[in-house]
Amino acid sequence: MGNWSKLLTEQRNPASARLDEVTTRQMLAIINREDALVADAVAVQLDSIARAVDLVASQLSQGGRLIYLGAGTSGRLGILDASECPPTFSADPEIVQGLIAGGPQAVFKAVEGAEDDEQGAIAPLQQLDLRPSDVVMGIAASGVTPFVLGGLAHARATGCPTIFFTCSPSSTADVAADIAIAPEVGPEVITGSTRMKAGTATKLVLNMLSTGAMVKLGKTYGNLMIDLQPTNAKLRDRSLRIFCTLTDADEHTATERLATAGSLKLALVMELCAVDLATAQDLLAAHGDSVKKAIAHGITTE
Repeated sequence: MGNWSKLLTEQRNPASARLDEVTTRQMLAIINREDALVADAVAVQLDSIARAVDLVASQLSQGGRLIYLGAGTSGRLGILDASECPPTFSADPEIVQGLIAGGPQAVFKAVEGAEDDEQGAIAPLQQLDLRPSDVVMGIAASGVTPFVLGGLAHARATGCPTIFFTCSPSSTADVAADIAIAPEVGPEVITGSTRMKAGTATKLVLNMLSTGAMVKLGKTYGNLMIDLQPTNAKLRDRSLRIFCTLTDADEHTATERLATAGSLKLALVMELCAVDLATAQDLLAAHGDSVKKAIAHGITTE
């Protein structure tokens, strides 16, 4: 047996040892109880996650990118988080990207053995032309995935800051990264099946990371999604409701303002500062695309 037998993610969970002997309801209760442990494990890592959010926000504000690296579930979750940033925050698709061992086809069908290639992430990273303003986050539930560790080492060699996520805290001592995030979720309900609790922890942390960074970059107004892309009926309706909420305008006025401005952020600045489109664009540009800062300045200089 290899060193994998010592990994936390490979240990047997006594709470589910008789999983195949209980009723369906009892089986689901076991899974649910184990899942309930995940949020608390993530909470222990909030200081590290906060440092990661600040790092990512700083890098993105300098024109950098966030690159996720992972294999299997970890890689798919990175790609999922990256794919949600454009419609949610109007982020350029290049800003947050995900790389998975085995290439894009591995999103839909497992490419066995790809995760064991320590050099596998180097060529995709080279194609991205990494620069010091980027940040690379390696996601490896077990903490020992060669594809991820090799990619992190390459990123560090190029001068790029790195974040390492794992659910095997002991693995962090062997991985060089600027920030380590290691929630201890415990053994899985199905031994070694890190798509379960480890996958849930990964999703929670990635939600925090991308959302936190985008909030710090002015992509929200309070908890309102003001930089969304209104690409379907639901999002067009949400844009109208947000505009009406923040301006007290009626729906007819909101529809006209949004059509004129071409974006919710510009429409808000135009309405709340009583300025034309060009002035609203200048205000946003002068205040880092932050609607709150643009409005505060625009109102005080009226």
